[in-house]
Amino acid sequence: MRACFTFFFIFLIGIVLVSCQGNSGKSSFVVYKGVYSFGPEQKSFKDCDNGGEFWVTDSSKQLELQYSQLKFEKPYEPVYVEVEGIKMRSGKEGLGAEYDSTLVVHKLIKITKEIPDGMCN
Repeated sequence: MRACFTFFFIFLIGIVLVSCQGNSGKSSFVVYKGVYSFGPEQKSFKDCDNGGEFWVTDSSKQLELQYSQLKFEKPYEPVYVEVEGIKMRSGKEGLGAEYDSTLVVHKLIKITKEIPDGMCN
């Protein structure tokens, strides 16, 4: 019985090790560049590359924090951001339901009040 338990334990550890190495260190996150607006009822991102608009979820906990540190007098002021994240289908209910997709921000790379000329017109 003990030999079966030992074999099972070693087998389980092997599965865990293989699954942890399965992605070979490659990230499925993509860098997005665009205009971000934030306020009580809107967290939106407009992609500069294709003009798509997305609801934003900030899993990095840095995007909303650094936006608020820019000290705007009113909400929804646009800023230029570069973020690393993934796009996923938006839910059918809630504040982001009017958007087809949600951008889940994993990492904030850059945020600035200066929107580069010719970008995201």
